[in-house]
Formats: sequence, structure tokens, C-alpha cells
Amino acid sequence: MGDIFSNRRTIRKYADEPVDNSLLDELLEKSCRASTTGNMQVYSIIITRTEAMKKELAPFHFNQKMITEAPVVLTFCADFNRFNKWCRLRKAEPGYDNFLSFFTAAIDALLVAQTFCIAAESEGLGICYLGTTTYNAGKIIKALDIPHGVVPVTTITLGWPAEHPEQVDRLPLKAVVHDEKYADYTDGDINCYYSEKEKRADTNKFIKENNKETLAQVFTDVRYSKADNIFFSGEFLKVLKEQGFVEYL
Repeated sequence: MGDIFSNRRTIRKYADEPVDNSLLDELLEKSCRASTTGNMQVYSIIITRTEAMKKELAPFHFNQKMITEAPVVLTFCADFNRFNKWCRLRKAEPGYDNFLSFFTAAIDALLVAQTFCIAAESEGLGICYLGTTTYNAGKIIKALDIPHGVVPVTTITLGWPAEHPEQVDRLPLKAVVHDEKYADYTDGDINCYYSEKEKRADTNKFIKENNKETLAQVFTDVRYSKADNIFFSGEFLKVLKEQGFVEYL
């Protein structure tokens, strides 16, 4: 298992080869053994295989090619719909129409999604995590007929790799691990921990392509700007209200 973790790569190009249904079921069975709050399993997984549905989803993921080219697309959802219905059928009134419950279900869904990724990669499959799901959650809800009490939180594309890309960089372990208590970062720490990332040739190419001076500016001005963050935050809060998790807003 060590090689899976140390050598893993995000795969965006897939071979024209299907993922067997029995293998997919096996991976999902393993994934659903992931840790879950109170053993409630407040998540659902929607599998998309057809070209028509993948094309419908593509614009909501900014038309990234992986959506239409991968054999399988999986949307992982925070789901209290099923649990709420069970409670009511058993003479129990659920009180899960609040943000804490959404956050609980989102954690469950993400634990299952990550476990799925590890299981898939252990079989030689390639995956790509898409962070675009929450940007257009409302549109994805309509496309996938998602009911009240359910919110999509992440999407994974799956297939047999047709590429072997370079590994992306990671910060050194000491940059993210704190001993006993959180030790805040000095300017020197920041300069040290980010120095290797900033020295990379692909980083400098990235900066030039975006007409910026620093990598940090690419993030703050281009990739994840404040204006975009505020807009998509507002859109996602609307989704949470519509889906019954923040009725009090």
C-alpha cells in the first residue's frame, strides 16, 4: 500500500476501456466501510456512465474534459434524506435541518470519497478529484434529480489511466504538522516552507502564463479570487437553505 500513497498521481486522461460493473461494486463496498458519524452513513453516491448525462454535467464542472472522457463519474452527496425518512417511519422526529448536520453529512461523504479513491488506485485505476461540485451544486441537484435534504459535495472521475503525469509538489511535512499545540508560523517559516514550491520550473511558467509576479498572486487574483469566493459562497448558502440545512438564514 505504501507505493500507492507515495507514488499517486491525479489522472485526467483515460483509456477507452470500460470499468467493469463488478469491480466498481467491489470498490463501492470497500468505500462504504469508511468511518461514519454515529454509524448513520448520511451520504449517497450517484454514478454517471452515459454520454448524455456526462455532457449534461460537464458545464457545471467548467467543461473539464475528464467529465465526458472518463468512463465513470461519481458524485458524492451529503444525504440526510434517507435517514430522516427512516426516523419518521420509526416514530422519531429528526432534528437535522441545520448546518451542523450538513457538515456531519459532508464529512461522511468525503471520508467515503477518499476511501473510494484509495481502493480504486490500489486496483490500478486512475482518479481525479473535482473541486467544482460546490460551485454549481444547485445546477447539479437539478440535473441529477437530487431531493430535499441532499447536497452534492464532491465529484470523482474514474477510469484506466492513459497518462503517467509528473507528480505535483507538496509542502514539507513540518509545514502542516504541529506537535501537541498549534505553533503559528513566522515569516521565516513561511519563506522556508514555500521556497521549494516557488523555485519549481512549472511554478514560474504558471506565474508567467497568468501575468503575475508571484505564485500567491495567481491564487488570490486568478484561481480563487475574493469576488469569486463571495459569489460562490452565496450560491452554496442558497443551496443549503433550499435543501433544508439552514432554514434559519
